[in-house]
Amino acid sequence: MGSLVLMIIGLAIMATGYLVYSKFLARKVYKLNDAFVTPAHELKDGVDYVPTNKFILWGHHFTSVAGAAPIVGPAIAVIWGWLPALLWVTLGTVFFAGMHDFGTLWASARNKGRSIGALSARYIGKRGANLFLVVIFLVLLMVIAAFAVVIKNLLISTPGAVIPVWGAIVVALLVGVAVYRMRWPLLPVTVVGVVVLYALIVVGDQVPVVLPESLLGMSPATVWIVALFVYGAIASLLPVWVLLQPRDYINGVQLFVGLILLFGSVLLAALFSATPPNIVAPAINMDVPAGTPSMIPLLFVTIACGAISGFHGMVASGTSSKQLDKETDARFVGYFGAVGEGLLSLGTILAVIGGFKSVAEWDKIYSEFGSAGVNAFVQGGGTLMQNGIGLPASLSATVLATMAVLFAATTMDTGMRLLRFVIQEAGEAVKLKIGKFPATLLVVILGLGLTFSQGLGGEGGLRIWPLFGTTNQLMASLSLSIIAVILIRKGRNPIAAVIPLVIIFVMAFWAALEQLGSFADPGNPDWMLFSLDVIIIVASVWVGVEAVLAMRRAWNEEPEHENADAEQSAVREDL
Repeated sequence: MGSLVLMIIGLAIMATGYLVYSKFLARKVYKLNDAFVTPAHELKDGVDYVPTNKFILWGHHFTSVAGAAPIVGPAIAVIWGWLPALLWVTLGTVFFAGMHDFGTLWASARNKGRSIGALSARYIGKRGANLFLVVIFLVLLMVIAAFAVVIKNLLISTPGAVIPVWGAIVVALLVGVAVYRMRWPLLPVTVVGVVVLYALIVVGDQVPVVLPESLLGMSPATVWIVALFVYGAIASLLPVWVLLQPRDYINGVQLFVGLILLFGSVLLAALFSATPPNIVAPAINMDVPAGTPSMIPLLFVTIACGAISGFHGMVASGTSSKQLDKETDARFVGYFGAVGEGLLSLGTILAVIGGFKSVAEWDKIYSEFGSAGVNAFVQGGGTLMQNGIGLPASLSATVLATMAVLFAATTMDTGMRLLRFVIQEAGEAVKLKIGKFPATLLVVILGLGLTFSQGLGGEGGLRIWPLFGTTNQLMASLSLSIIAVILIRKGRNPIAAVIPLVIIFVMAFWAALEQLGSFADPGNPDWMLFSLDVIIIVASVWVGVEAVLAMRRAWNEEPEHENADAEQSAVREDL
């Protein structure tokens, strides 16, 4: 089976999911109602609560949730074979990620834009909510530290990406001014913005930026990490319309164009190239390298973003819900945002199974578990684009590296904004009001502290990353439990949430237990990760039990009001 056939199957499944299943969710499960006044209008402040065009908001949501993980996860998971990875990405996107992202966005919008942690206090209980915040805090800290390292590595390994990555910030600022202050039409602004961004990629490829070995006494790695945290802090404090919205939107369009180029390359190479993209990876790999963990349950936590991810619920409830103009926009923003990330993972799978010349070359890349990642995507995807649309190898690599960095950068600074919200919510829980500037400073201190904890090269940024997959998926299952409770309290069938909830909780909990054993290996113990894993497992079990009890209580209660005005009044009184 060739890459083209796999691409068509994957695209068809995701298109069907959006055109059919998401409509079912919108009409029968969430029952979207434009009469409901969204938090963006009710609490409009021009900073975090800003009514936003659904295409711009989709760009923010899509690029914020689609960091490096939907590239890294599938690139690693293909070691078990392309078939399991393809099935989990496509079906996971349709029935798990789409439902979860759409649902958390809707649930938050129905509760004044409160975060998923705050929603757990209302629908599950305060005891569970406090533990829920611990899990959220750890996930966000992992994201900002690890993505800083990923971006730093790409800026050093692909210096041609430096100019387009930092130039995109300037373009975004100008787009924000053009759309929100000068009131220019969105379409021409979008076209000009995307053309400029791709022009910057061409310039960057011709003028690579390599930092000197020592700059102000710091190595290139240290300089980039510090610069990223400074940028992230500033971006997380600015009103969303100034940088976050226009940057994410224009980046989202650019990155979607990049995916079109990648998929178009597969099509053209298959039809016209003398070297069509043949699949060199096995459908199911029965001869995995020594040390590779079992596919079940690890597949379901290795591919998180791109199938389902708890981090998406944090973005949906943390920033996106505060910008939702109309409730019916939630389907496009939430579900199609998940589809966008699924497409990125699908493109990654095609790149790493069809972008290498031979089985021997593929075996060399996949010589051990975890050896493939963003670089495999850039290398394989670059080959596909060179053979398909004739882009020079260096320019193809620059395009893909820029895509990866922009995805990771938008996720990192959104993660910093969300972590600031979590710190402020934690302060409220103990009757302590923390301003946004002190909270942001604390985020920077914690992030830099973890990133530099094992050296100024940023080695510590990946220190607790092994916990991300399991923690992130446990987070997703707990978010689904909140959605299930809300649906039950409204008298609606929760089965669309319960089935993915049970599957992902079982797989993530199983994986967490397996990890616990590996961290306590007498030959090479890691007591820090062991301790954190225990905390995460205990917190997840506790919150899970509280969620089951909350569902039982909900079954025995009278259904809540269906009228939008009445429901809004009930939420106002409860909060």
